[in-house]
Amino acid sequence: MSTMLSMEKIHQTMKNLEGNNMKPYFCETSKDAYELVKSLLSKGDTIACGGSQTLKQCGINELLHCGEYNLLDRDKEGITADEVEAVFIGAFSADAYLMSTNALTVKGELYNVDGNSNRVAALLYGPKSVIIVCGYNKIVENLDEAVERVKRVAAPLNTKRLHTNSYCESTGECMSLKGDSPFMCDGCRGGGRICCNFVVSAQQRKKDRIKVIIVGEELGY
Repeated sequence: MSTMLSMEKIHQTMKNLEGNNMKPYFCETSKDAYELVKSLLSKGDTIACGGSQTLKQCGINELLHCGEYNLLDRDKEGITADEVEAVFIGAFSADAYLMSTNALTVKGELYNVDGNSNRVAALLYGPKSVIIVCGYNKIVENLDEAVERVKRVAAPLNTKRLHTNSYCESTGECMSLKGDSPFMCDGCRGGGRICCNFVVSAQQRKKDRIKVIIVGEELGY
């Protein structure tokens, strides 16, 4: 990312995030984002995270496993379904919750769509601090574009990663795009559907609880 237009859009997005009481940051590279996340955490913090290719690409997953934090690890080897559920519930009392976002509008709104919805639940309430790492490729003009981005990009790629056997995994896009004007909640009725709850985060009551790190690289889905 190097165009003036892209930087202007990022600056406007950051300004609007700040107006929505979310703390914006910009990092030129994923390495810079790694260092910034590290600076926002304290040794001994209880930390949880959502499933995120962006965190993985930035090396942040490795950071969380370094032994300096009390990581509520949803992916540890041999974990049972009951233990995963306990991790999800424990995330509400975490010092920090790390995740990415499905889309970020220029107006400073976060748009996230989940199936299990532990991620959006923690985003909305519980953890003292929510740290979002977002590649600049996820910035869209408005919520309509955010909805379309999930249907064309985020959901199909995530279903392939998770092997959910859903319509968008096999076709590469949401079935609702066949219509003239697909509604946000439209989609398949299959058991592997991952688009169940749709969350828009706009102005926040608790200033700077949500921190959004925009990275000048294409990251995640």
